[in-house]
Amino acid sequence: MTVLTTTLPVLSPDGGLAKYLREIRNFPVLAAEEEYMLAKRWQEHEDVDAAHRLVTSHLRLVAKMALGFRHYGLPLADLISEGNLGLMRAVKKFDPDRGFRLATYAMWWIKAALHEYVLSSWSMVRLGTLAAHKKLFFNLRRVKARLHILDAHDLSAEDVSRIAQELDVPEGEVQLMNQRISGRDSSLNVPVSAEFSIERQDLLVDERPDQEAALAEREETRLGNSLLADGLKVLDDRELDILTERRLRDMPMTLEELGVRYGISRERVRQIENRAFTKLQTAVKAAALQKAGSLELPEA
Repeated sequence: MTVLTTTLPVLSPDGGLAKYLREIRNFPVLAAEEEYMLAKRWQEHEDVDAAHRLVTSHLRLVAKMALGFRHYGLPLADLISEGNLGLMRAVKKFDPDRGFRLATYAMWWIKAALHEYVLSSWSMVRLGTLAAHKKLFFNLRRVKARLHILDAHDLSAEDVSRIAQELDVPEGEVQLMNQRISGRDSSLNVPVSAEFSIERQDLLVDERPDQEAALAEREETRLGNSLLADGLKVLDDRELDILTERRLRDMPMTLEELGVRYGISRERVRQIENRAFTKLQTAVKAAALQKAGSLELPEA
């Protein structure tokens, strides 16, 4: 069920922070007794007006916490909106009989909402949802600053070890998260230069084979299969079976298994296999030379 239907002040994406802060300061801070009575009214009667007063009285807390996440480069309006959603969830689940104030309880919900928004918005590639990943993402910058480690794209082995020990996470996770945080997503449509209408995607190399190369490869494969099929016709049934089972299967039969099939020794199977392969090679080479000769242009 939605906690509120009453409109809240909204920070527009194009600015207006000072105006928004002035608006939310107009909502009074609640005394402990009044907060308790409003929370009971919401808990027992789902009084929307009571919930609205609880939310609006804590909008300043959301704004303060959202400002602490500005260094992630995300729109402040979105951060505040997500924090407000966390506050509403906190109001919905708040139990005033537990003996602590709403602000103490709501801080955890607001922080969780901001964390989830930052993680989901930072990159198109998921940065991870494990506790170790979140700890790294939100503490890596702070730990690097405290340890006087320059905010470089690559960390030395010593720096990685110090950070891993500080945060109690694997060293490989530290290196991976540092690289992913340092390399933000970049649009392929960004112009390379202001002077020329060239975008990054225009300079990407297409590694796929061109149509001529693909056609040549298909023709070569078709010709090879045709020569092989014709070459196999020179073998008798036993030679064809042994060569097929030994060299043309994904899981070849052993010499001993074929020896049992034909009632001969392993050595005899090996000799037949080698003889059949030599006959096949000779037939394929002869057919290839004949094919090449038929394709030569007649002399003028």
